[in-house]
Amino acid sequence: MACKIDPNLHKEKKPDWIRVKLPRDPVFWSTKGLVADLKLHTVCEEAQCPNRWECWSQGTATFMIAGDRCTRACGFCAVKTAKPFALEADEPQRVADATKRLGLKHIVITAVARDDVADGGAGHFAQTIEAVRAAVPGIVIEILVPDFNAKDEAIEVIMRARPHIFNHNLETVERLTPLVRSRAQYHRSLHVLRRAKEIAAELGFKTATKSGLMLGLGETEPELFQAMDDLLEHGVTVLTLGQYLRPSPSHLPVIDYIHPDTFENYKQIARNKGFRHVASAPLVRSSYHAADFKPELDVI
Repeated sequence: MACKIDPNLHKEKKPDWIRVKLPRDPVFWSTKGLVADLKLHTVCEEAQCPNRWECWSQGTATFMIAGDRCTRACGFCAVKTAKPFALEADEPQRVADATKRLGLKHIVITAVARDDVADGGAGHFAQTIEAVRAAVPGIVIEILVPDFNAKDEAIEVIMRARPHIFNHNLETVERLTPLVRSRAQYHRSLHVLRRAKEIAAELGFKTATKSGLMLGLGETEPELFQAMDDLLEHGVTVLTLGQYLRPSPSHLPVIDYIHPDTFENYKQIARNKGFRHVASAPLVRSSYHAADFKPELDVI
């Protein structure tokens, strides 16, 4: 039986530490214009990321490929659920062009879930990685992927393109997964993370694996610490922890707002457990200050 959360527990009033500064830097508007000009999607906008003002003002963005329509309906996510359009063959090159024009040294590429496509969009990911690397040699390439229904052949397609960082979010603790994540499974996500690292080793290179969790959905500290341990046991070395913020009244309610001091404490606990890099704060998201982590650059 799926667990339930009482919607009446939602705390409408946000605490003082949940604040977003509006953009003033002209770089924000030039980045927005470039993304629109190349007809690209960014998770910054589609997922209503609270840091998009800051990141775009720095001339960085997380590109969301394979369209803006997801085949899943996760209870936390602002991306629309609808029948997707066909994959755009020229999108990988458009992302590469934007990457070069923005002068990026670290790019994050993510995508909606594409359960309508046989490989889940893995081939499209690989083509985008290859196009970006060709356009900007030496760039650090991070990907944030769906679970591809844990198909090894799909994971292998992506790993053959040799990303530096393979990110797949656990999103929440095991108990809450059936409620929070549409179709996704806790242990399936752990398997995907482990297989990515294993396949990279089989192909003769190293990749860092990364995952993130949202807090404030009703998880307990023992559950959170167990999720950290599970990630470490599956080879994950980079962790992000952030506050869940409700995109709309039709999404899951916020059960609790976690104080910044608590996030800092969780960061120290995660580091002590063995994570190489941890970003933990209320407004942290998967790709927030992604370039702060320096992977081992031995990818061809």
